[in-house]
Amino acid sequence: MLISKGDRRELVGFRVGEQAFCIDITSVLEIRGWTPTTPLPRAPDYMKGVVNLRGVVLPIIDLAARLGLPTKEPSARHAIMVVKCGSRTVGLLVEAVSDIVELDDGMRQQTPDMGDDGGPGVIAGIFAVDGEMISLLDLNNVLPPLAEAA
Repeated sequence: MLISKGDRRELVGFRVGEQAFCIDITSVLEIRGWTPTTPLPRAPDYMKGVVNLRGVVLPIIDLAARLGLPTKEPSARHAIMVVKCGSRTVGLLVEAVSDIVELDDGMRQQTPDMGDDGGPGVIAGIFAVDGEMISLLDLNNVLPPLAEAA
């Protein structure tokens, strides 16, 4: 769910590959540096594994793999955004967290209809800011359904 201040939203901007994305700031619990994960057997390709976050086993999702983008081997330059979506807390592996932006929701444009399979879209809209396209992610559709989650 996206929370708005009037018609403005506070969003956390980040990069996955060459693309810019953002999510609602209220979904972000913390931002951490990359920590090697423990792989899980039979986990989906986008599931990097799990880490111990202050005594809690936290699944780490490679956002590039989940979005069908080219993946890179994680390094110290990567970040993990710990996010809460409904009852779940997960870590999203991203290449860099750029900034916190406040954008007018009226600037948000609809995602073009690409004639996909009719499934839920991971992009809730696109903002054009300073000549760059920033895709607003819908975490409810980015995170795997509970039956699919490792």
